[in-house]
Amino acid sequence: MTSDSPTSQRAVLGTWPTPLEPMPRLARAIGLGAGDLWVKRDDLTGLGGGGNKVRKLEWTCGAALADGATALVTTGAPQSNHARLTAAAGARLGLDVVLVLAGEPGTSTSGNLALDGLFGATVVWAGDVDDKALDSAAEQVAEELRGRGAVPALIPFGGSSVLGARGYAECGRELLVQAPDLATVVVAVGSGGTMAGLLDPLGSARVLGVHCGAVTDPARTVSELASGLSGTRCAPETLSLRLDQVGDGYATLTEAAMAALTLTARTEGIVLDPIYTGRAMAGLIAAIEEGDVVPGQRTIFLHSGGMPGLFGHAATLAALEAALTPSNP
Repeated sequence: MTSDSPTSQRAVLGTWPTPLEPMPRLARAIGLGAGDLWVKRDDLTGLGGGGNKVRKLEWTCGAALADGATALVTTGAPQSNHARLTAAAGARLGLDVVLVLAGEPGTSTSGNLALDGLFGATVVWAGDVDDKALDSAAEQVAEELRGRGAVPALIPFGGSSVLGARGYAECGRELLVQAPDLATVVVAVGSGGTMAGLLDPLGSARVLGVHCGAVTDPARTVSELASGLSGTRCAPETLSLRLDQVGDGYATLTEAAMAALTLTARTEGIVLDPIYTGRAMAGLIAAIEEGDVVPGQRTIFLHSGGMPGLFGHAATLAALEAALTPSNP
């Protein structure tokens, strides 16, 4: 494996291995056998409300500490799970955290943002900007911190880098111990590092990614990260990647995601989020309907966390609250 930093080392932030649990009632509801569907509980990673970003932050924060950092700077959307867990990691490690978020203050104040504040992070609002401008804003923040005598480390968007992807190579190896007969692992694709890391030990035939709209070219993004991690080219066209669950855009709630997260909750008591895991479950259901995932083989759904974001997503909360309203006789 390669590394983004010659001084990289791991900062242990999570609780490992995460559980692998059966989902028999959901399996039957979506057309699989009762023993076919399992969930890898990376929502239970321990730190800051849990989620997949903890695995990546162990490596990126480890490198930051090795380089003498006193502060972490990262970017994201207002309800970024990665930003929330970077804030929690900073609190655990005694590092200041500055979150450079797209958007304006006051437009989204619950969910992950509330936890950002609880963990003591500082938020800098960058306005309505694209990815490049957001990165530039983070660089400017880092430069200002250096001017005040701090040593900032820039953590990439979503924690996704070749170094951060090591965390999901570790997860893939965990899965091979827990379920050596696994046929398919289904995972939400945001910034790409989770899928890229899984590809290293599992190979492209056993990893099905569901694009969630966070990046413009998910195949290229995952390919470049996976190639950097393994040291051999991973061609974009070899990836199993569904592009049909984005709907009207990253931040929107789709009917399919709403149906998937409702069904998962009512059959297994497990909460998904509307942006990532809800879309990933909708993608799995579509893959079963189309015959790409079949009964009789072990399918693993990677639960990448994100529940706090549900409480910051107004459309999802409105839909859930409406479901509690009794109909008039």
